[in-house]
Amino acid sequence: MSTPLFDLTLTEEQRITRESMRRLARDTLSNQARAADDAAAADAGLLDAISGFGLALMPMPEALGGVGMPRSPLSNALAVEDLAQGDMSHTLAALQPLSAVNALMDFADEQQQERWLTALASETFVGAAVALNEPRATFEPTMPATTARKESDGYTLNGVKSLVPMAGQCQWFVVIAATESEVAAFVVPADAPGLTIAAEACMGLRSANTATLTLENVRVPAHDRLPHFDLDRLLGLSRIGQCAMAVGCCQAVMEYAIPYVKERKAFGEPIAWRQSVAFMVANMGIEIEGMRLMMLRAASRAEQGLDFHREAYLAQLQCMEKAMEIGPNGLQLFGGAGFVRDYPLEMWYRNLRSIAVLHGSLMV
Repeated sequence: MSTPLFDLTLTEEQRITRESMRRLARDTLSNQARAADDAAAADAGLLDAISGFGLALMPMPEALGGVGMPRSPLSNALAVEDLAQGDMSHTLAALQPLSAVNALMDFADEQQQERWLTALASETFVGAAVALNEPRATFEPTMPATTARKESDGYTLNGVKSLVPMAGQCQWFVVIAATESEVAAFVVPADAPGLTIAAEACMGLRSANTATLTLENVRVPAHDRLPHFDLDRLLGLSRIGQCAMAVGCCQAVMEYAIPYVKERKAFGEPIAWRQSVAFMVANMGIEIEGMRLMMLRAASRAEQGLDFHREAYLAQLQCMEKAMEIGPNGLQLFGGAGFVRDYPLEMWYRNLRSIAVLHGSLMV
């Protein structure tokens, strides 16, 4: 009997959680996203509201203050999709602790988990993040320019990391750097000597408070190197997170556009009656469903312990391409009004442009 590629049957717990996530996204996140984007700052109340679901606590051992449940990439991906439909920026910001916890649960030993995870055992927002991206147009995640030079008592890190969400509020970072022989991961406290955090101005994700980390001769003890680090797993699970954000935001674009094209009249009839407009909306629905199925297949295979890297990579390629298509098409359906800040279309467009470069930013 062959093993199914993926299972889309949700558990009762997943269904209940999705209802709560969707309610928060619909009633709160979507209403406050514009104000946070204008202020270029995450709303502390929204961060705490999302953190209150306890996603970061789920995989954490009970002895460290967590729930001790098995890892569920599928449940996390569903949560990311639902929250991103309300606001992608706050979703990325508030789930940074989840990404950091998952990284340590996968790659750290018990002593490292006990040392670093206890501080994150909270139902309010406590920051920690994975720092993989670098400010290069040709950045390749498997070949970081940040270096870790071996010393007698540890490592010395040098380099620059970019697009680190909520860096200014993080207690520590998982920094990815290249040693002489391989790519490795290190836990670096936010107050480490030689580490500088600078706010980073971006076109999108303005309320995610992304920042640049500059590491100048940052000393890291040997016991803070993660012994079980697997770059392929980090990238694969992060790609699923990227895809889930893209699916949620694109769904928001389509659901916002449909009533508008039905009500907006030109030459005495709704523009939805125009074949070109109707086809554009229909294609949105088709592409979003394809994006969702590819994302769910990768997440389900990861949850079952099957190889999922190919599926995650293909899902990322699909979601990058279609996010770049659906965002601009949403603007086109609204015409000139789509570029006005009275509507959320231009904000969603700006946020979706980041999907292609968020390497390692949200590990589900």
